[in-house]
Amino acid sequence: METKQLSSKTNILYMGSEPKLPIEHPETPPIYHSTANIIRDMDDYDFASSGGKYYYSRTANPNRDGVAEAVSYLEKGEQSLVCASGMAAISTAVLSLVKAGDHILASRSIYGETIELFDNILKKFGVEITYSDFTDIDSVRMALQPNTRIVYTEIIANPLIEVVDIDAVAELAHRAGALVVVDSTFTTPFAIRPLEHGADIVVHSLTKYFGGHSDITGGSITGSEKLIKKIGANFLFLGGCLDPNSAWLMLRSIRTMELRINRQFENAKKLAEALQADPHVQYVNYPALPGHPQHRLAARIMPNGCGAMLSFRVEDDRSKVNEFMHKLKLVKYLGTLGGYRTSIAHPATAFRHEFTPQKLKEMGMEEGLIRISAGAEAFEDLIADFKQALTVFKPV
Repeated sequence: METKQLSSKTNILYMGSEPKLPIEHPETPPIYHSTANIIRDMDDYDFASSGGKYYYSRTANPNRDGVAEAVSYLEKGEQSLVCASGMAAISTAVLSLVKAGDHILASRSIYGETIELFDNILKKFGVEITYSDFTDIDSVRMALQPNTRIVYTEIIANPLIEVVDIDAVAELAHRAGALVVVDSTFTTPFAIRPLEHGADIVVHSLTKYFGGHSDITGGSITGSEKLIKKIGANFLFLGGCLDPNSAWLMLRSIRTMELRINRQFENAKKLAEALQADPHVQYVNYPALPGHPQHRLAARIMPNGCGAMLSFRVEDDRSKVNEFMHKLKLVKYLGTLGGYRTSIAHPATAFRHEFTPQKLKEMGMEEGLIRISAGAEAFEDLIADFKQALTVFKPV
């Protein structure tokens, strides 16, 4: 039917839906906001529903698939799923790989909300959880159980910046018949690719270094085609998929990720060295420093850099820590990390409601411990900013 024979109320629903000319090979891919693609007939639907075509945005979207392809390439994995957040990625991966009666052995130094997922949700469904010191390989060995199905860890522990020997952990886990799931948000594939060190699944909060600009929330799960297919079934039902606009922005950000990360790694190392030499600083936690307890391990498994995260300790005086934060001119206090601008966090404050003061001290979260997420500024400016603000503390 010609449009002139239709009501204007009908016509307005169809106007502008089709481009006047074919648009081929755009330099930047378009954003595919459409929640559905038109299906020609029943045969076409069968083809689409089997994964052969984009027909519904929750099941597949070109922008999300572009991010998955880039993440898989960087992590050297076969396939990836792209989720709406880092916690969506962690939840989807873990929930897909365990059942009631299974056991998860996790590092005691993992993201706090991952611990809450394990303790508050998985335990309710009959999954056993044990936490262990993953910097002590004997502790890992002793904590493994016959029903251990997942060994879960991060490479660099927050906030003390301890390093886990992922090669040794993976060997123990596989010998026990368990899968290794690694949250590599802190390290990124530019420091280490866990799949090449024995991990079965690597997850990221793409919100951090992949997005890199503190303006996108996302997560990813990468592994073998077989495991991703298994996780993918639950991914569809749980509904934690990244929206097309965020996926487009994420892929845009990944294009410059290596440039940002290299500067951030360099700045972290220079900041660590400058803070270590500052008379107001008691000690610095950064694996590239020769005095770090896992310095040799870090150099072996992360030869290209030890990440952009570090922490340091000053006088345990809460009021002076606040004064220090107020005195910083460039660096700001943020509840996240991985952005292109340097930020700090105060771990004891972040966990003050979850743990007693004594427990915080036992975990190394003293009042004077400050965590840094190094950005891409000129390092001279960063060092100058920290040095002038550190004068609020007594020299060591």
